[in-house]
Amino acid sequence: MFADEWEKRGAMDKGNNGTERGMEEKAEAELKAFFEKMPYDARLILFSGPEPGDPFSQAIRATVRALRKVVPKLIFAEHNLKHELAKQYNIEQSPTLLFDPGSYHVRWLGAPIGEEVRTLVQAVEMMGSKRTNLSKDSLKILGRIDSPRHIKLFVSPTCPYCPQQAVNALKAAFERPDLIFLEIIDIEANPDLANRYSAQSVPQTFANEKLIALGAQPEELFMLSLEKLEQQTIFIPENEAAEVEADVVIIGGGPAGLTAGIYAARSGLKSVVIERGILGGQVATTPMVENYPGLTQVGGKALVDIMVSHALEYINIFPGEEALEIKPGEPIEVLTNRRRFKVKAVVLATGAVYRHLQVPGEARFAGRGISYCSTCDGTLFRRKKVVVAGGGDTAVTDALYLHNIAADVTLVHRGNQLKAQDFLVKSLIQAAIPVQFNTEVKEILGSDQVEAVRLYNSRTAEETVLKVDGVFIAIGYEPASELARKSGIEIGPDGYIKHDGRHRTNIPGIYCAGDVEGGYKQIVIAAGKGSEAALAVFEDLINPYWKRRAAAAS
Repeated sequence: MFADEWEKRGAMDKGNNGTERGMEEKAEAELKAFFEKMPYDARLILFSGPEPGDPFSQAIRATVRALRKVVPKLIFAEHNLKHELAKQYNIEQSPTLLFDPGSYHVRWLGAPIGEEVRTLVQAVEMMGSKRTNLSKDSLKILGRIDSPRHIKLFVSPTCPYCPQQAVNALKAAFERPDLIFLEIIDIEANPDLANRYSAQSVPQTFANEKLIALGAQPEELFMLSLEKLEQQTIFIPENEAAEVEADVVIIGGGPAGLTAGIYAARSGLKSVVIERGILGGQVATTPMVENYPGLTQVGGKALVDIMVSHALEYINIFPGEEALEIKPGEPIEVLTNRRRFKVKAVVLATGAVYRHLQVPGEARFAGRGISYCSTCDGTLFRRKKVVVAGGGDTAVTDALYLHNIAADVTLVHRGNQLKAQDFLVKSLIQAAIPVQFNTEVKEILGSDQVEAVRLYNSRTAEETVLKVDGVFIAIGYEPASELARKSGIEIGPDGYIKHDGRHRTNIPGIYCAGDVEGGYKQIVIAAGKGSEAALAVFEDLINPYWKRRAAAAS
């Protein structure tokens, strides 16, 4: 608030008429009245070089002189780089401004001038009041940090967005002086340091030498990025309620669940989404998606962020929360590891996960030559050599698809005959795709990406190394249907949830959507199933089919 007043005062300094001078005097009086009540001293120490005419040091002195007119408790001292305190605080660059070094680990390399005067005013206010006014959510995030964070924040005096990020960093450093060390670096005063970090645009924020933010962030996202040590794009406030009432709860935060939430909410239903793992499911870990309508090429995480941001316009999301039990009834109760939900309907969108080979190199090269989805990643391997591991419908279909887009494909199957449908096997033979029977992938080799596979023939007991650019693993899926099974919902022999054409399970009020139902594993199909399930819920809550059936039976 008072940073804005200071900015207005600076603008008024340029005026000449009596009205502007009167407004300036009023603003200065208001600032002074506020800062006179400041309970604590705010200490600044400037370390400058031997050149008395250094423009950056001169600018700091001028700014501090103006600020001290309205801040009686601003304590300022200046020393040169040869002073013993410079050695004590490891000061090597001029100018360097320290913020109450007895209490905090905050320094400014350069001069807080231009746009950054606002930052300095807010820093003085926080030091003098010993209050950061962080939100409850930000305090929770900071409270979870349990190891040091060394922040380097690059700013410039002409950047209107830098003060927001700088104030975020100052709040973190003032709130957690035990673990957070902050350097605010003016790129004009320190071009060599900016070049070393390739900070050619500002603001840029590094923590523990990792880039955690490009640009300015809302406060909570900054704190989350600082905690995770990587840039965060979505912040979901925590909900502390022990019990939540809604119309529908969607269990699963992948494309099906998020879409179901959007469609249910747009139908007028109060909707919530519970996700025990990563929002977006498998999509979030997919390096690149090239077959989602309207987006020629998009990173999986970026697509998830778009979906989550859209969903948050309509619904509440409960991340990191696992549904443990569903109790049918009126209302239906869903118990999680954190709370109880009372709802009229449940949509199970718990998804399915790819089966893994569990061999050395598989985890290491995920997204770097290993794929579980030929239609997602196949175009990256045109005119390259790949193997497909598996012998069922999915494996043969993947091999045919990759062959059709000009990949050099070999199918590897541990059995002595394929399990795929006859027409698929005939197509494989017609395409002259080689098949190695009785053969298993034992290891995936490479340096930075897949370069070869080690194969073992169980019939001959021989090992061979085959040079390849990619490995497509197609040994099936594991539907996440444990909760459904536990709740008395009928499960098919393949492990997927049984349902009718309107996504209804055998228990009234409980529906399913997405990969947990079976069928093609595609983002757009999962999203479509999610919308269908939500619309079915809406229509059934208006006119419950189970009540109609009960009435007809009587």
